[in-house]
Amino acid sequence: MRAVNALTVKAALDAHAPVSGWEALEALHARHVADLNTEYARIAEAHGLAAIVVHGGRPKKRSQFDDQYFGLRSTPHFQHWVALLEPDCAIVAVPGKEPILIWPSALDFWERPRKPASLGFLSFFRVERPSLYASAKDVLPAGKIAFIGEDEAPAADLGIPRENVNDVALLRELDQLRVKKSAYERVCLAEANRIAARGHDAVRLAFLSGDAAELDLHLEFLRATRQDDAETPYKNIVAKGENGAILHHIGYLREGRGEESLLLDAGATFQGYCSDITRTWVKGTSAAASTFLGIVEAFERMQQDLCAAVRTGLKYESLHDESHRRVARVLSEAKIVKLSPEEICETGISRLFYPHGLGHSLGLQCHDVGCALLRPREDNPFLRNTTVIEAGQTFTIEPGLYFIDQKIEELRGGSSAGAVDFDLVTALSALGGVRIEDDLVVRDGEGPENLTRAYLPVGGGSGK
Repeated sequence: MRAVNALTVKAALDAHAPVSGWEALEALHARHVADLNTEYARIAEAHGLAAIVVHGGRPKKRSQFDDQYFGLRSTPHFQHWVALLEPDCAIVAVPGKEPILIWPSALDFWERPRKPASLGFLSFFRVERPSLYASAKDVLPAGKIAFIGEDEAPAADLGIPRENVNDVALLRELDQLRVKKSAYERVCLAEANRIAARGHDAVRLAFLSGDAAELDLHLEFLRATRQDDAETPYKNIVAKGENGAILHHIGYLREGRGEESLLLDAGATFQGYCSDITRTWVKGTSAAASTFLGIVEAFERMQQDLCAAVRTGLKYESLHDESHRRVARVLSEAKIVKLSPEEICETGISRLFYPHGLGHSLGLQCHDVGCALLRPREDNPFLRNTTVIEAGQTFTIEPGLYFIDQKIEELRGGSSAGAVDFDLVTALSALGGVRIEDDLVVRDGEGPENLTRAYLPVGGGSGK
């Protein structure tokens, strides 16, 4: 069984000192499940519930007009308990009782899911393996039962009325359990970063050493990480040249065209937990490439400064505002905009070059839950994290600067058009844009832990 960068049980309780092995990881997982069971009991009792059923999911049809299905991606609330990718599994959390894992034993000669990486989790649950899913209702206690899941049909199979399915107030409380990560979760997030780092290194080398097409680089990432497309937390963004200005570019070109830049936004998963990493690389000797490399190097310094500024008690939106001031400084120093950084921010120009938010919560979902309950200010419409930063939170820091056709046209028609060097903007547009992204865990009383830089020390540049 392959090694895992895990923590000892002692370190699980005070959080660091790495060792390797599934045994250590499973000790952390046991503590995680026990704590989760306690929290579910507290929430169930507050809502007058005899039990909470969390369903893992069923495969979804690719189209209603054929009989093909996507691979199962389990419900995040289910994966919060256990990394089991098999249909119709469920957790039954009963206050004061050992949690129950419903794991149907039906066999299918058409398909068979891959075995879990480890079966150590079996000792954390009372395991029920019904041959028919409807018979699983025999394990449910009497009383009001809530159901969490994407598909309502399993709730009906279990005799749970529709009004008890996905209660909004209940979901909000369960989401809050995912905001601060346990020691087990932090190890899984670190491992997801380690796996993704292999892919980023392989793609960087392939880009710098040849003229591979975007599709080739995407496939190289999957080869290096040993993860299939369906396992990745999101569709890899592999953007060469001008495609770097398409924030979620997934329409991979099938041929290389001598592009001088690469923006790779790609992650991996481990036990259901995600990494989300972006790197920007430059090659070539053109004047535009040299200027763009200077921008990437400035972003590398700026992004690390923003990471270092993370501290408990700070509003994440304040950090986002600081990122705009820093992007404005880059625009001014590169002479793209002939205004002071303060004027670039005041006129809103920085928001045309950097239209997205600084980052988002990260966990079982790439854009994880619980950190965007408050609305951002109107000038930050795409900010996905509006919390006050607390120890235990995990989120990304990912400032960007892009030469987006629509935004450039907006600049041309604006009152500040005379301050923009559009000849330079046009030249740099061939290189698309820059984004550098790391995954951070907030620690209490000390600086954040950068899960990404442990495996990818450099965020962007020439790669030489």
